[in-house]
Amino acid sequence: MAIRVLCLGKTERGVYQDLLDTFLPRIKKFSVIKWEELPGAKLSLDITLGQEKESESILKLVRSNDFLVLLDEKGKQYTTKKWATWMEQQLRSHSGDMVFVIGSAFGFSPQLYAKANAMVSLSSFTFNHQLVRGIFAEQLYRVLNYNAGGNYHHE
Repeated sequence: MAIRVLCLGKTERGVYQDLLDTFLPRIKKFSVIKWEELPGAKLSLDITLGQEKESESILKLVRSNDFLVLLDEKGKQYTTKKWATWMEQQLRSHSGDMVFVIGSAFGFSPQLYAKANAMVSLSSFTFNHQLVRGIFAEQLYRVLNYNAGGNYHHE
């Protein structure tokens, strides 16, 4: 099972891109990863219409056997160890890809929530969507390294 991360909008240059450039090559040592940026809806749109347009573009890329995970403030929060265990279980038990979605300022449509297999929250705080990309890449590397017996995560 490969890991795919779908992000709405382009990653801004500078510190945000630097975080991805640091962690994506490290992740590739443990898993096949595809980091994809999709065009986001124009911010001038009505929220509901923006959610629908973005959800359509996401759902076109998700196959029926993929495991769809939304990064969402309403999702489950994990400790690093518990998320590592959860990730290991999901990666072993599904035939499709594990697809994570980092949304835009519009959030997700009810249709996308209904299709999701799981929702994960990185924090009770609200983060800029650009920053979430770097935080998520680091956390993904952390748990994959931990599950492989690496020493990146210290107890």
